Amino acid sequence: MSSDSAAREEGRDESGTPGTEPVWDVVVVGGGPAGASAAHAAAAAGRRVLLLERSELPRYKTCGGGIIGPSRDALPPGFRLPLRDRIHAVTFSHNGRMVRTRRSRRMLFGLVNRPEFDAGLVDAARAAGAEVRTGVAVSRVEQHGPSVPDRRTVAVVLGDGRTLLARAVVGADGSAGRIGAHVGVKLAQVDLGLEAEIPVPASVAEDWAGRVLIDWGPIPGSYGWVFPKGDTLTVGVISARGEGSATKRYLDDFIGRLGLAGFEPSISSGHLTRCRSEDSPLSRGRVIVCGDAAGLLEPWTREGISFALRSGRLAGEWAVRIAEAQDAVDARRQALNYAFAIKAGLGVEMGVGRRLLALFERRPGLFHAAITGFPPAWRAFAQITRGTTSLAEVVRVHPLARRVLSRMDRG
Repeated sequence: MSSDSAAREEGRDESGTPGTEPVWDVVVVGGGPAGASAAHAAAAAGRRVLLLERSELPRYKTCGGGIIGPSRDALPPGFRLPLRDRIHAVTFSHNGRMVRTRRSRRMLFGLVNRPEFDAGLVDAARAAGAEVRTGVAVSRVEQHGPSVPDRRTVAVVLGDGRTLLARAVVGADGSAGRIGAHVGVKLAQVDLGLEAEIPVPASVAEDWAGRVLIDWGPIPGSYGWVFPKGDTLTVGVISARGEGSATKRYLDDFIGRLGLAGFEPSISSGHLTRCRSEDSPLSRGRVIVCGDAAGLLEPWTREGISFALRSGRLAGEWAVRIAEAQDAVDARRQALNYAFAIKAGLGVEMGVGRRLLALFERRPGLFHAAITGFPPAWRAFAQITRGTTSLAEVVRVHPLARRVLSRMDRG
């Protein structure tokens, strides 16, 4: 185990007793964008914050690494994005056909390598005052029983059997993590993403610089992407879980028709993205969840970084209020306020995303035709990626978008 307080030989609890861990105001489990954002927000409020991450940093994460406007706007103040490319053009294709490129004079979004990005966010949390411990696994949390000295405390039990105490816990340990299971997160959608990091020669990298490819795939609801990051292309596909063989075939075919089959991937990986049901809980007692642990992501594109950053910041802010709660009733009130804040913002976006996914599964050609041949659709895409609007706002403001989705809702 590594710790910012290297060789921390002696801690003190709130009464000053030597040789014991403090009772932390907030313990955050998970050091990804959601967890680091939560730790930063709570530490910036002046609270005693501990961030636990089971891996050593930096660590690889299967992810395209696209940083759209809402992600940029949710970053900690002064955070410098480690951009590997700035995207001004998008090539769209429909299962390899009808290829068309749209360009913009203004940057649409940026691309990062997740190991660098995630480590930078943890550094920002540390700079705000959070203590960070890596290589630490959490086996469970307990809110009742002999490990819990009073009702204002949560016990965080580590993999080695040691116990930490906190006034509030934020779960950001991923979609299959322990904290989401404790809260009882319920899922409505699970998808399989496959990805390859492919080093390419300079001549190939130059052709992709500043441009990404999005391919609407052959499996209902699927799509593929190519994201350039200097001398490496991140190439991936995603589709509904249960289509594993077809998804792998799609990735192989996708790489082949792009002329990249001759280059050996440095990393080949896969992951499941899990999207919450609308009635899924976001808290249990003094424990709240955010990011992937809460199943928060956009259902159509499966974009999760902005959802992680935004929900993480909210979780950190509300965890401070939960930590200050003097009884269970007040703690529950604050947790419900957190849930309301999530549902009023990210929840609305997710609802629109579910409707768009249902349409996309049935009519991917309609999306391709609109975004490549209908200027208002392209402008909406550009505005969403820049963060000047959202999917929910587009549907609310544009009558045509509302009519199309309404017809789909009626079947």
